[in-house]
Amino acid sequence: MKKRVAVFFGGKSTEHEISCISANQVIHALDGEKYEVLPIYISKDNEFYTGEALIDLKNYSSIVKDPGKTLDKVVLYKDGNTVKVRNVNGLIRKEQIIDIAFPVVHGTNVEDGSLAGFLEFLDIPYTSCDVLGGAIGQDKAVMKDVFKAEGIPMVDHFVIYSKDFAEDPKAALAEAKKIGFPLIAKPANLGSSIGIEIIRTQKEFMDKINECLKYDFKVVVERMIKDLKEVNISVIGTQEDCKVSVIEEVTNGTLTFDKKYNPNGSKGSKKLKAPASKGASKGMASTIRKVPADLPKKQQKTIEEVAAKVFKILNCHGCVRIDFMIDNATDKVYCNEINTIPGSLAFYLWKENGLSFDQECDLLIENALKRYTLRSHKTWSFDTNILDGYAKHD
Repeated sequence: MKKRVAVFFGGKSTEHEISCISANQVIHALDGEKYEVLPIYISKDNEFYTGEALIDLKNYSSIVKDPGKTLDKVVLYKDGNTVKVRNVNGLIRKEQIIDIAFPVVHGTNVEDGSLAGFLEFLDIPYTSCDVLGGAIGQDKAVMKDVFKAEGIPMVDHFVIYSKDFAEDPKAALAEAKKIGFPLIAKPANLGSSIGIEIIRTQKEFMDKINECLKYDFKVVVERMIKDLKEVNISVIGTQEDCKVSVIEEVTNGTLTFDKKYNPNGSKGSKKLKAPASKGASKGMASTIRKVPADLPKKQQKTIEEVAAKVFKILNCHGCVRIDFMIDNATDKVYCNEINTIPGSLAFYLWKENGLSFDQECDLLIENALKRYTLRSHKTWSFDTNILDGYAKHD
């Protein structure tokens, strides 16, 4: 019997549309012989919808504007040992049991552990990081604190809090001067290169920090490596058992939002192709990259070891992508950040390991079911007579 896989995407996030692109790729990659796919679109108002229109990415522009026009609003609820999806409207309230959740969400309010917490509450297997991994991975400021405690190599950085900056911006500028310009400023809880600012001079500092603070209450400011090589690696598995992909080198400079996702953003350049599927988008696969990266053995080993360590210490599960920076002037390797549900699920890296996109999806589902089985054998509650004593009192 086929397992019904609910693919969750969208949500109240600045990366809403990017999530739609990545999820559409997964929907088309899942093997129809093994799975019955149920797309679950989360609107920007955090309402759940499903419908056949979600199969074709060409429909998404109008869906995002008015999902209720072409989709069915649904609710999810637990019924005994099953999780059901039920239509909200209509005389006949159609219900479907889902066997496993496949989150393909990016950004705050979804990837940050919020959706994982909801799925934990429903007690259903799911393919991504749990609440802790998602939350730490999303907040770059907290993530860097954890990295520091675990001895993960990072570039010099500091964190600006909006209230502190409003009260004493000169204190932040003093910290910036200690590191030295140019600097990179990032909203702590965003991804897909949204809100990133390059600060080249003291004169630009105030305005660009204020621009970042439009997106978040915290901004991470770090030293900009002038002679930079950006490399990424993916890790897949569970906290107890994981493996690393090949390493890629991004060859078109620092990735902006347009370079990552805009189909016209890098016109005329050679791109890595996504799997050919009707209605699917290239997404992150359109980025110009060199796979595998041409690195000395020592750097390659360092990146692989640090990536596996980061996966473990952040309690990760599923598939993640970890971004590294190499200072060509010193050959030093720095861990930049983790993407707990990476764009396109980093299939382009696993392809080089001989793992096709549909096989990657199979592996994620298999690992999620194993993790769920192991968790079900843990003790989560026990019988006590504490309340019996209260019941005996008048």
